[in-house]
Amino acid sequence: MIIGGSLATRVGGRSVLLFAVLLWSLSTVITPLIAHSISGLIICRILLGLGEGLGLPTIFHVYAHYVPAEERSRAFGYLIAAGGVGQTVAAVLCPHLPWRTSFILLGLLGLAWLPLWCLLYPDTGDAESEGFMSRSGAAKVRWAEFVSHWPLWAIYIAHFAMNWSNYIIMHWLPTYLSRTLGANTESISLTAVPYIVNSVVGVAAGHLADRLITKKQWTVLSVRRLMTTVGLVGPAVFLLLFCAVTNLPAALLLVSIVMGFCAFNSAGHLSNHAEVAPNHAGVTFAISNTLATIPGILCGPVTADLVTASQGRWFPVFALAAAVNLVGAIVYYSQSSALQLLGLQRYSMMESYRERV
Repeated sequence: MIIGGSLATRVGGRSVLLFAVLLWSLSTVITPLIAHSISGLIICRILLGLGEGLGLPTIFHVYAHYVPAEERSRAFGYLIAAGGVGQTVAAVLCPHLPWRTSFILLGLLGLAWLPLWCLLYPDTGDAESEGFMSRSGAAKVRWAEFVSHWPLWAIYIAHFAMNWSNYIIMHWLPTYLSRTLGANTESISLTAVPYIVNSVVGVAAGHLADRLITKKQWTVLSVRRLMTTVGLVGPAVFLLLFCAVTNLPAALLLVSIVMGFCAFNSAGHLSNHAEVAPNHAGVTFAISNTLATIPGILCGPVTADLVTASQGRWFPVFALAAAVNLVGAIVYYSQSSALQLLGLQRYSMMESYRERV
């Protein structure tokens, strides 16, 4: 991801995203053809990961350069919602297809996207003039700068906190519903509902955030803080309530509310990259998303240990997730900024302090 964000900054988002989608699409199409070879399969999965790693930071770079500030919240809302819809459709569709067909179909869809991208994305031929954003006054940024500002760490920590709750739900919700509430296989398929709610609310939150900025004259920083606070505190509250649920419909309702609140983050800290580092949003997002994958590694064994140590009780799991969210919300609210931090020599720590105050 960090390579993708850096490449997008150097050579432009058009070429990098084109290469990324081509790479992950080809590797997906080829997978059924070489699945008989363990080494070939491993190579294909590595190429898939490389392509996907390049992709998302490059998209953030493109958004920072092509989406005006007054439309940015809803643009990120649609981006996150589209990802959720894609995951839901694939999860529902693929179990009903032969596995080879699933790989080939989804890979071909990616390849069909490539000519549309070339037609719709203008080729400026110059990474420095990409998009509407002026780069005058921009300066080269040392790598240490990406971890030297509290407002950047506020984004990183908020992203980490958001993902901790998301990974708990993603990894453990089916297990919790089946073992604690006795859900059967058909009922488990309803776990797609919270992700649909997440997509719908994400779009609505984006429109609301942009309206607060353009119509109500809120500052960008106030909107980012509001959306992130709702997106972290809301899930924390309803995760604690989730512990008291004793039936499946109520559980799905509460999880849907959790995912709905979580969607507000798309108009909060996830949109904040384009303000604090407009010329390097791909790199800052890559660092943030890399750190935010740590919960995906930790929450599995931590959850198992907590449930085992508490003799099958899940309250410690949800209490820890709520605590992580609350810490993330406090750090982001107190340390975030909407000033450009990277690429301008004139930015100082005093300006960062004044902006937060």
